[in-house]
Amino acid sequence: QMQLVESGGGLVQAGGSLRLSCAASGRTFSDYAMGWFRQGPGKKREFVASISWSGISTYVADSLKGRFTISRDNDKNMVYLQMISLKPEDTAVYYCAADRTYTGSTWDEDATLYDYWGQGTQVTVSS
Repeated sequence: QMQLVESGGGLVQAGGSLRLSCAASGRTFSDYAMGWFRQGPGKKREFVASISWSGISTYVADSLKGRFTISRDNDKNMVYLQMISLKPEDTAVYYCAADRTYTGSTWDEDATLYDYWGQGTQVTVSS
């Protein structure tokens, strides 16, 4: 089993920034590609970004490119999501997830492919 614990969520004003963190344990972190998803109130879970095992390659949802950046530190078993220019519609619970495969394409957007999930961290963006 891999345990994933997100942190860094909170309340931020529109236009602000947040960096989410996800700490992994229990498995060899570098064996897993990582992803971030989110689920807003009354919405289905939505793909945000994914990153390859080494961190060299990343894939971000088209609608979020330029504002969201995913990164990882394999020495610390951490994955991050940097969010800038936040909008009220970014309000959601954000989840990190682990998957052995990475394609850097729309394949990564399928939540059913991910093996492990964190409990989520709430991000609220006020207008």
